[in-house]
Amino acid sequence: MASKDAQNHRTRGLPGFLPGAPGPDRSLQLSPPNPANQVWQPGLVPPGGLPPGLEYLSQLDLIIIHQQVELLGMILGTETSNKYEIKNSLGQRLYFAVEESICFNRTFCSTLRACTLKVTDNAGREVMTVNRPLRCNSCWCPCSLQELEIQAPPGTIVGYVAQKWDPFLPKFTIQNANKEDILKIVGPCATCGCFGDVDFEVKTINEKLTIGKISKYWSGFVNDVFTNADNFGIHVPADLDVTVKAAMIGACFLFDFMFFEHSLAGL
Repeated sequence: MASKDAQNHRTRGLPGFLPGAPGPDRSLQLSPPNPANQVWQPGLVPPGGLPPGLEYLSQLDLIIIHQQVELLGMILGTETSNKYEIKNSLGQRLYFAVEESICFNRTFCSTLRACTLKVTDNAGREVMTVNRPLRCNSCWCPCSLQELEIQAPPGTIVGYVAQKWDPFLPKFTIQNANKEDILKIVGPCATCGCFGDVDFEVKTINEKLTIGKISKYWSGFVNDVFTNADNFGIHVPADLDVTVKAAMIGACFLFDFMFFEHSLAGL
């Protein structure tokens, strides 16, 4: 009986989170990764019903996304294709994402550019594709706002991230494959993040309950000004559907393009 009570205590949800969301495991604290000692997430047996390759996300309540530093872009002041490492809370790499776009779009469309991000696992298998069309990014043009399409596996649409018009706050919805709204993401009025983290709260559709957040971590003045390398953390209930977690990874990519993409060319 005592063991059952202890188990119920461990699975009690956090205040402000959806019922059934497990409390954080304090043994899984994020530690700064050591580039000289890369740790890889061991392979898992895919549970039934999950998109192949997304089984790594099934029990995670924290997903770290680290943008790789583009030295060529720093030196030449040019925009290069973005690359991201996706890790768990232990710093083990789960996936690697690479942007595919043409030089013309990166040069002349800049942060609004159309692109495709291909996400591969540690075996090199493509498990997810994120498609971003060329869209507007202005509250004065609400008819063509930002949108992402998430496929997992490639060729199978599992969700969308769509920007919603708002004159004051950045707002987005996470949608399922039928474009039905599932969750909302509400950002702060100012997204510069000069001396601190920038949090985008993940809420229910009526915006009354916060179930998580997407944070852009402040990496210090030198890194923020002289590189375009950004670090994000996705904090969600561990039992959230993996396709929704995949859509939130796509949302991180979109936020990086929209709010945090810069280089020496922009100084």
